[in-house]
Amino acid sequence: MKREDKSVMRVIAGESLTPPPIWMMRQAGRYLPEYKATRKEAGSFLDLCYNPPLATEVTLQPIRRFGFDAAILFSDILVIPDALGVDLRFEEGRGPILKPVDAAAIAKLDASKVVEYLAPVLETVDRLSNELPEQTTLLGFCGAPWTVATYMIAGHGTPDQGPARQFALTQPDDFQTLIDVLVDASSSYLIAQLKAGADAVQIFDSWASVLDEDQFTRWCVEPVKRVVANVRAQIPDAKIIGFPKGVGAFYKGYAAATGVDMIGIDWCLPMAFAQDLQKEVPIQGNLDPKRLIAGGTSLDTAVDNIIEHLNNGPLVFNLGHGITPETPIPHVQQMIDRVRMVC
Repeated sequence: MKREDKSVMRVIAGESLTPPPIWMMRQAGRYLPEYKATRKEAGSFLDLCYNPPLATEVTLQPIRRFGFDAAILFSDILVIPDALGVDLRFEEGRGPILKPVDAAAIAKLDASKVVEYLAPVLETVDRLSNELPEQTTLLGFCGAPWTVATYMIAGHGTPDQGPARQFALTQPDDFQTLIDVLVDASSSYLIAQLKAGADAVQIFDSWASVLDEDQFTRWCVEPVKRVVANVRAQIPDAKIIGFPKGVGAFYKGYAAATGVDMIGIDWCLPMAFAQDLQKEVPIQGNLDPKRLIAGGTSLDTAVDNIIEHLNNGPLVFNLGHGITPETPIPHVQQMIDRVRMVC
């Protein structure tokens, strides 16, 4: 099957399909017992990311179980700083821990070896392109420069990513240097994923919501615009999804400003706003992951509402952020069945 004939790719190109294609962010993860077994076999989380046979296996697990219309590469947005030489580890209960970078460390960063370092991830992409069902879209991804930079400055996630915001305001030239390195690294990484067999790629800007309008334009919109332009300079027909989580009114015009083909939206966006946005660009989303935990009528009502309001335009049904580990597996099947039933 040609990639443009796959359901997710058709929606990215602007088609409206009934029922809409469906996948979930973090669908290969800790809510699945088979993932937990493979994770234990791998050792550390990073060992799993860099083990092509096992990373391929966990990417395929939700496809086998649920038949999602897209598989997203199993990896992490922080493999980029790891490839840049920043000390990185993942601690149980704390998440990622990095050695924070300062101006001196930023000046020494070099993006030229990133693709070489991430060769195991690219091998996983190649394996998946050969092992996935032919109708299943393969999505690669990276973190947006702003979001990755917030972890590199703070050394971990914080409630409002205050350390990075303060650094960007007080040392804008040094922060711009960091963003420039991340633009180059992210561009090269996405190009390599697409060449390895990814059908499309997604750029996760998970912390875009903490910035004011001027800072959002400088640190979120402009870097993503540059990444998209760099990718398209090498692969003119590259399909790219942008996900600036939680930015509210800033979603308006984001696709035109950055050049992305589709926008992922979160569950806090009013449906009327989402419908207007859908006139500009195909959208992906936007079920609250807590509804998936709750199940029952709460889940059915939310699914019905999304379908009622958004399925008249180009929609890929998804969550408004990643699935969480405590989600009951039967509720995932309930969501899938409901999406396909109400259509």
